[in-house]
Amino acid sequence: MPRDIPVGNGNILVAFDKYYLLRDFYFPFVGQENHTAGHAFRLGFWVNGKFAWLGEGWDITLKYLDETMVTDVELVNRQMGIRVLANDLVDFRENIYLKKMTLENLADHPAEVRIFFYHDFHIFGTEFGNTANIRPDTRALFHFKEKRCFLINVSVHGKQGFWQFTIGNKESPQQEGAWRDAEDGVLGNNPVAEGTVDSVGAVQLFLEPRARDSFFYWIAAGTDWNETTRLNNLAMSEAPDTIFKRTADYWKLWAGKETLNCEPLPGKISWLYKRSLLITRTQVDNRGGILAANDPDSLWFNRDTYGYIRMRDGAMTAYGLDLAGYSGITQPFYDFCARVIHHEGYFLHTYTPTGAEGGGWHTWFDPEHNEAQLPIQEDETALVLWALWNHYHKYRDIEFIRPLYGPLIKNAGNFLLNYRDKKTGLPLPSYDPWGERRGLLTYTISVVYAGLEAAANFTEAFGETDVAVTYRKAAAEIREGMERYLYLHDEKRFARMINFRRDGSVDRDTGVDASLFAVFAFGAFPVDDHRVTSTMEQVYDKLWCKIGVGGMARYAGDDYRRVTRHVPGNPWIVTTLWLAMYHIARAASRQELGRALELIQWVADRALPSGVLAEQVNPLTGEPMSASPLTWSHSTFIAVVHLYLERLAEIERCELICEPQLS
Repeated sequence: MPRDIPVGNGNILVAFDKYYLLRDFYFPFVGQENHTAGHAFRLGFWVNGKFAWLGEGWDITLKYLDETMVTDVELVNRQMGIRVLANDLVDFRENIYLKKMTLENLADHPAEVRIFFYHDFHIFGTEFGNTANIRPDTRALFHFKEKRCFLINVSVHGKQGFWQFTIGNKESPQQEGAWRDAEDGVLGNNPVAEGTVDSVGAVQLFLEPRARDSFFYWIAAGTDWNETTRLNNLAMSEAPDTIFKRTADYWKLWAGKETLNCEPLPGKISWLYKRSLLITRTQVDNRGGILAANDPDSLWFNRDTYGYIRMRDGAMTAYGLDLAGYSGITQPFYDFCARVIHHEGYFLHTYTPTGAEGGGWHTWFDPEHNEAQLPIQEDETALVLWALWNHYHKYRDIEFIRPLYGPLIKNAGNFLLNYRDKKTGLPLPSYDPWGERRGLLTYTISVVYAGLEAAANFTEAFGETDVAVTYRKAAAEIREGMERYLYLHDEKRFARMINFRRDGSVDRDTGVDASLFAVFAFGAFPVDDHRVTSTMEQVYDKLWCKIGVGGMARYAGDDYRRVTRHVPGNPWIVTTLWLAMYHIARAASRQELGRALELIQWVADRALPSGVLAEQVNPLTGEPMSASPLTWSHSTFIAVVHLYLERLAEIERCELICEPQLS
């Protein structure tokens, strides 16, 4: 299930589903240790004897307060006569998740309202070995296991502690869960349980007709009781409304740090630009890891998730954030890269936020030829170099780059230089950006070209001109190899992939793939080269979804979560934006930029009301599919908006200077 609205601070990431149920609580790393394991924290309401869990039957609106990472949620149950306004945030400074809840009585008679918060913790991702109890001094609920502790409390009219509570066991035929105890509106006040535990805490309010009342709820996350107690005391001493205001103010300051002139953009695009910056920030761990996605349901069919650092996604996110002026976020990512890069100069498929090797399906062994192979997507190594050069070119932060020069830049550059076929000069086989095919991909080779050029730029800047010459020579050989082996003269486009057989013959995969955009995007060929324009025209013709909502598929016959055979595959956000990049790069007038703007608008129209972008959308309905939010989707949107505005500025300057003046 997509995560429609995340909040975080780089140590905590909290995410809600479309029913506004808390489904993820990551701590202390963004993307690692999900202490709910995706299980829902239910929210129930009892009004004058009627009870309902939040979900079907409610009118639910999920948004954010403008230019903040604070939710703006409305819940309405007309049968019960209540309206709920909720704001969620994670304090930007302390590890406190805070909710402000305001209830409105819609009826013309008084209402007693009881709000039930159900907590289904799976600390360290499992239900075993958990303990929960009530702390009588604060009437706060406390869940813990080993070095992970969560203190849950409320403040009603300045007084802390739950009105009622119960703690129980769950996930067995005899014990369905403590949430059942809430459905009669009264909790049993059981004070402790161990093993597979859950808890419910209740708040009681009395509302006059058409009246409102508010309270605060929070979860303090720490490594022991003392730390969570300190945070709980802080919440009470500083007052929850102070935490609320300072965090909202912080995010407004953060979102407005760099003033981008969005005046030429339609309102929805400029709104989604800022929202994408904030949503992207929720996916970034404070120690540098950039999460691909925090949706743990996405790959439950094979018991793994998108919740890893993938260097492709990370590098492209860092590129977008650097364009937007957020070097304070991207620098830790490059430090992370320097820490985890293999001593031979390449990156593995995935990493955890702690820097350990993550899960993946690429093999170290080639069973067909009974020999070892590197289980890598080589573009991930090259993209880090390319993105880092773009970072340095913008910021010129030489003191930051200096310690990265040897362990990251030259290490990766030498790998790209040497991981090549001596006869053809082309890179050796690796996996494609989709993780499906292994060979010599036009996409990957184009990115390796850019990575070597970036390495040459760095070594030239650092005075190693002989090394720079070697890197540039290798890049030129790669480009020549692309012309010789990967361009299909009969089809007038580049091949998706080739493989050299043992007898020296070439096996060509002539499939059309959206990733062919890389031939111009990373500088291997100019955008107006006839081979590029012909390739991109065929990419559009073959992969644009001509029914339903439109958008670009990855490749013809893409079966990943495919909805209908009447389209080449589901439309993806990033592939549609790649097409926009092509139209931006080739535009010579504002009118020619119009097609790019249409594609950017297409993406903006696919965003949820909260601004969240998924990996792909249903081609018939436009509903989000697969991982959501996908960091790569948001960061590509950020980058494309910048590229569009930069190109527009270039065109308008040229038109201003070059157009003849009428006498």
